[in-house]
Amino acid sequence: MKFSKDKMQIPPLLHQKIVKTGTTRGADDDEIYQNRVSRSSTVLIPFSQWECNEEIRNCASRFVNGYIVLIPPRIYFENNFATEMESRWGLFLGVNALVFYEKRSDWNLHNPEANGWMPATSRKNPLGGQYVARVPATTSLDETSRKKINVGFAGNNGKGAGIRLYEYADAMTIADCKLQLEALFWACHDSVETAVGAGMAHEDALARKADIFKRCGERALLDWDHLAESRIVDSCKQTICPLCLQPICGRQFLSRLAQAEGREVEDLTITQVSLFHINELRYGVFNHRPYNLGWGHHDCNVVVKDHGISETLKWMQGVLDRNRLAGFVPPAPSPHQDFRQD
Repeated sequence: MKFSKDKMQIPPLLHQKIVKTGTTRGADDDEIYQNRVSRSSTVLIPFSQWECNEEIRNCASRFVNGYIVLIPPRIYFENNFATEMESRWGLFLGVNALVFYEKRSDWNLHNPEANGWMPATSRKNPLGGQYVARVPATTSLDETSRKKINVGFAGNNGKGAGIRLYEYADAMTIADCKLQLEALFWACHDSVETAVGAGMAHEDALARKADIFKRCGERALLDWDHLAESRIVDSCKQTICPLCLQPICGRQFLSRLAQAEGREVEDLTITQVSLFHINELRYGVFNHRPYNLGWGHHDCNVVVKDHGISETLKWMQGVLDRNRLAGFVPPAPSPHQDFRQD
């Protein structure tokens, strides 16, 4: 999805929020993953997934920037794995596979330097080496063991080897997701008012909204029944939080999260609304896709984490039931009880 530089440009903070949905979650220097890169980047596949999931092996050739299978040292050096990795698994060390060191015991027992191996430096074939290491420091009295081992992919273009397998999406899917997510902003009841308050002319906001809805219609991205079934909008075609089902306001996209007194952070960038995966990201499926992404309250997203909405609701129900049984929460109200005030 392209954002023009003309007068119909959406507010910068909203623009940035939508653009970021096409990138992966953050990762620090001690992780094997890249930090905030495109979801179409090189994919890292744990050997355990390559081994047990034939579908992953079959679709690996479709990853536009390639893939790297990460093999634990104990597997590579034991059970004659090296002799069958090519014939049985289609893996070639330094081409589409690396030995990945995470444990100091593996590093000590199968030291790659003793084997004359080189650390990988490239995310595409040839990878420049045979291994990569992210071994944490320990509290051992041994000075050597207290030092972390971060080797491989330490160049200027990021320090990770690639992205998590389940975060992958191709360029077309990313573009469709961005388009649908902007439409969901415009589906908020106060979206035009919010855009105008952020600097857009009223007629430009209306035109942008109409254009986005038109483009979504052309891409089959505006099936309101499907969106409602997915907990993304309500029966009035207004955007809602997928967990609490409360309406999302346009102004929440541009409002910073309230901070607890005494814990304020000057450069806080978190807004009240964040990207929400309806079906969680997990191995075996690619869930960063249209009709599986919505906008939710930041606090609701924190509660769901990576567990998924269904499992979170079961957990929440258990919490409420136990608190009611203990007398800390009053009995559940009747579904027909009217709370409207005169």
